[in-house]
Amino acid sequence: MKIVIGSDKMGYGLKEAVKAMLTEQGHEVTDVGTTDIEQPKPHTVTAPAAAKAIQTGEAERGILICGTGMGMSIAANKHKGVYASVVESVYAAEYCRKINNANVLCMGAFILGETMAKEMVNIFLTTDFTQDFPEWRVEFVTKQQEILAAYEEEQFR
Repeated sequence: MKIVIGSDKMGYGLKEAVKAMLTEQGHEVTDVGTTDIEQPKPHTVTAPAAAKAIQTGEAERGILICGTGMGMSIAANKHKGVYASVVESVYAAEYCRKINNANVLCMGAFILGETMAKEMVNIFLTTDFTQDFPEWRVEFVTKQQEILAAYEEEQFR
């Protein structure tokens, strides 16, 4: 899978650990964030770069890491077609995909340990939208996505 990843200074260490895991798994990983701790990039630079990679199809999914995940999420969600979710559990990482069709996972290095973060990334990457839902719920959640897409068209003119 093509994955865009990035962090600010606070998320650098966790991002490097996640990036190594993804590379070992055979994913194509592009790092648009801090690659030198002495020259950090803020969330206002990193998140838009990741969002643009999602928008253009250069990446299928994104992973953004800062201190809390919130700054990255706010900045990434300013871009049409980007659905960035801050998650703090494996369950949330799974359900941001199943219910919300999130394409960017945002995590906080101040909050998560490396083992938990890696588990969250794995579930985020292997879960599909509406996976294992009964038909009635697939229809409902799909309709909600259509409503959000229409809202997005109106807001991102």
